[in-house]
Amino acid sequence: MVFALVGLLFGCASRPTNVLLPVADTSASSSKVEMLVTTTRARSDNPAEMYTGERGSAPSFADVTVSIPPASVRKVGEVAWPKKLPSNPATDFAVVKAEELTRDGAKEWLHATVRKSPDHSALVFIHGFNNRFEDSLYRFAQIAHDTGTDSAPILVTWPSRGSTLAYGYDRESTNYTRDALETLFQYLAHDPEVKEVSILAHSMGNWLALESLRQMAIRNGGLPAKFKNVMLAAPDVDVDVFRTQIADMGKQHPQFTLFVSQDDRALAFSRRVWGNIPRLGSIDPEQAPYKEELASNNVTVIDLTKVKSGDSLNHGKFASSPQIVQLIGARMAAGQTLTDSRVGLGDTIVQATTGAASAAGSAAGLVIAAPVAMVDQNTRENYGNEVENLTGSQSSKKTNAGSKNCNLPAASTKGCRK
Repeated sequence: MVFALVGLLFGCASRPTNVLLPVADTSASSSKVEMLVTTTRARSDNPAEMYTGERGSAPSFADVTVSIPPASVRKVGEVAWPKKLPSNPATDFAVVKAEELTRDGAKEWLHATVRKSPDHSALVFIHGFNNRFEDSLYRFAQIAHDTGTDSAPILVTWPSRGSTLAYGYDRESTNYTRDALETLFQYLAHDPEVKEVSILAHSMGNWLALESLRQMAIRNGGLPAKFKNVMLAAPDVDVDVFRTQIADMGKQHPQFTLFVSQDDRALAFSRRVWGNIPRLGSIDPEQAPYKEELASNNVTVIDLTKVKSGDSLNHGKFASSPQIVQLIGARMAAGQTLTDSRVGLGDTIVQATTGAASAAGSAAGLVIAAPVAMVDQNTRENYGNEVENLTGSQSSKKTNAGSKNCNLPAASTKGCRK
């Protein structure tokens, strides 16, 4: 498995870095996504990097516009990374505007953009482990574009060194960012221009999102009604901790939609790292006690275990199925809920999710109110690197004859010697 991962990683490692130097908007067929960036990263001296993976002394803000090439050169759900620099807007994702903002400038940007939204809504995206700034920026641009959201897009990017050996640093960086994210949530809650807030988090970013919401709920005695939807995609969160987090938010919490996959090998490995406690993103939602607890908390579950993936770690299923991205985007743009009664035979997501999702969570069915196609090639690369580094050091240990190799993340614990 290690050799397979190494092959995968070398195949993905050739794209350029420092791709964010603004270029001229030379493509008439490209689309534009303008977003507000709020970050606790340190500002970079290199304008092509913008922000580093180190921690800034105070939150920073920026107005960034990303140009996205036409569908004829890019599949839905994919980021078209440039093969060489400078980026070409006709074929690549490219930054065409990047301006720092003051805190007051960020408020003005938000007011102006929210007013353009039909429902005066905002969408907050929080990335996962091992993401450079450019990774999070381009992925969120892809989400906003491919799903056709009208919400004001807000990227929350926290200090990640973009290294597989910096897992501990990244995790502590989410805690470092917790107060700043709560401050953003508090502002959105009290801003009369903002009528609705949706939150989308992936992997380790779920820890940051949940902790900030919990902290806000404790401070305020609950969460505001305008916080409608929280999407938890492949959350790398201890299930026992999640149980306490959602309890601390109180009964009037947002509608949670949980995306799980029981064959997520990255989360299986994370489970071993964190004391063999199940990770929220890989539970079986039909098994006790999860089924009853999710239902009692009105958590909607979409189980993607049966969705086929081109990702060897099964952590990037959203990106590997463009049909899923298109389906969710179409339903969201039409203001529909995603249920088995409204989805046609051509909608492949329901073929994989109807059984588990109808049995778990709320009786309303599969409720999707914000885009969820965020797991990309870069995330697969990041987790692949982490598994390769850690299993490479452990797999050299001798195992008893006839016993299973229990150091590999894909191995089951059955038959493993303690």
